[in-house]
Amino acid sequence: MKSKIALLLLLALVLVSACESSKNTDVSSNETYNQVPEFNADSAYAFIQKQVDFGPRVPMTKGHQLTKEWIIEKFKSYGLEVKEQDFQTKTHDGLTWDLTNIIASFNPSASKRIMISAHWDTRRIADKDTQRIDEPIDGANDGASGVGMALEIARVLATSDLQPDVGVDFILFDGEDDGEPESSYNRNNSQVWWCLGSQHWSKNPHQNGYNAYYGILLDMVGAKGARFYREGYSRYYAKNIVNKVWNFGIELGYSDYFILQDAGEITDDHYFVNKDAKIPMINIIEFSPNTGFGRYHHTHDDNMDLIDVRTLKAVGQTVLFTLYQE
Repeated sequence: MKSKIALLLLLALVLVSACESSKNTDVSSNETYNQVPEFNADSAYAFIQKQVDFGPRVPMTKGHQLTKEWIIEKFKSYGLEVKEQDFQTKTHDGLTWDLTNIIASFNPSASKRIMISAHWDTRRIADKDTQRIDEPIDGANDGASGVGMALEIARVLATSDLQPDVGVDFILFDGEDDGEPESSYNRNNSQVWWCLGSQHWSKNPHQNGYNAYYGILLDMVGAKGARFYREGYSRYYAKNIVNKVWNFGIELGYSDYFILQDAGEITDDHYFVNKDAKIPMINIIEFSPNTGFGRYHHTHDDNMDLIDVRTLKAVGQTVLFTLYQE
């Protein structure tokens, strides 16, 4: 009888050990999590540098076209299913722009889907600067950092032996960073002249009946010393997702980046995804409740000197971790 009890205890220990081997506890709490591959911040940095090397990605310019072709090629090289959503829209000053939202799907057959978004265009003026105001900016952080992070997450998903239990749609919006000069913004929001790509996609999704469990918008996620507060519309539409992501970031050791403090509402791409597409989406964005956007915002200081691999690692690893816990 004793030998049978000992055998049962041994089998139980083996089963517990087997279960634990499929989990990762490399976080500060005692809770067990699914194993997660490493987010390579150096790779994300290189993706950002490549975009900046194309020059400003202002719609209807050579830099914009070359960047589009490169992004699409990168996603395809990782085996993702890529769609281009071409559309025309008017700008605040009466121009007609040809724009393209880029959609790249990982594991397209999965029914449970997560959206990862950013914008891939840059601003045509440096209206918060004191010099070269009428020249376009590099947009290393405001645009390229989110795209670089999305591409690195796609690369990891495509090459890792560890696979999440969800499908992921990378939806990169065009025409986000236009709009009137800072001095003449239409403050009543009766007409929003920026976020052009997300406004179009949210009312005309790339796939009939498209839905996602939730979305994460990556906007200005690579600056040195960045701090990420809980943005207002994110809390209003997707409070549980905000709490989950911020808690994961803190448990992973990134409490210097993910700050448990509320910030105000920002009319960014996620606002239209929430309001019109009815998909709960949060915004990870550098915006302080005390000082607003960083000093580089819409200036020529938004260049590669601003980008820090430590910030990229903190945000990228947290987002990747979140995906693998679904």
